Amino acid sequence: MDFAGGTVVHISSGVSALICALLIGKRLGLGSDPMPPHNLTYTAVGASLLWVGWFGFNAGSALAADGIAASAFAVTHFGAAAGALGWAGMEWLTRGRPGVLGTCSGAVAGLVCVTPAAGFVQPMAGLCMGLAAGIVCFLACTRLKNRFGYDDSLDAFGVHGVGGTLGAVLTGVFATRAVWDIGKGKALGLIEGGTVLSGQISATVISWVLAAVVTFVLLKLLDATLGLRVSPNEEIEGLDLSQHGEEGYIFI
Repeated sequence: MDFAGGTVVHISSGVSALICALLIGKRLGLGSDPMPPHNLTYTAVGASLLWVGWFGFNAGSALAADGIAASAFAVTHFGAAAGALGWAGMEWLTRGRPGVLGTCSGAVAGLVCVTPAAGFVQPMAGLCMGLAAGIVCFLACTRLKNRFGYDDSLDAFGVHGVGGTLGAVLTGVFATRAVWDIGKGKALGLIEGGTVLSGQISATVISWVLAAVVTFVLLKLLDATLGLRVSPNEEIEGLDLSQHGEEGYIFI
């Protein structure tokens, strides 16, 4: 038995993003030219919309207004809140102050991590998972990325790949029949003596391998036909102009 299906999309997208970053290479000027976030106001608005929309994804997956849907709703909310606090806390400890971008990233990390567990774990477990996601994903997006030097500009791997992996594994730890007796009386998570954890780990490994291999093959095919990267001049000019012939913002 495994509950990894709810987070396969995050693991596969995050691992695929890592393969893309490794094969495409770094942006020109990374580390020497300033590359601040585009618009923090839009970031906060987008994270808020994600937070609300995620209720439909997790709680709505029950396809009924019942106790399991209510449990999934609550766990989703607690996971996001704890993730935001976990990331902001890590920024406070390591940089002396929390930031809007980091707090929003932590909320998304918490949502990603708690997704496979929604409907299977209790609220306190959701809080623990969200907090763990905020801390672990912060480290993945800072120390891990700096250590290996890949250019994951949107931290898709650090938030979705790492957060999804963490969530899949922790679901095997915290899943309980007290929320949903899907095992017909059998213990589920590791804490209550169940064996779900082994299935979660197996499904996670399969998701990693499948996403990495398929992405690598597809990118190599694209590189041999269309090419993966524009010319340096086109990159410097900006893809809006060089590829689309228009700009998102006109400053006169």
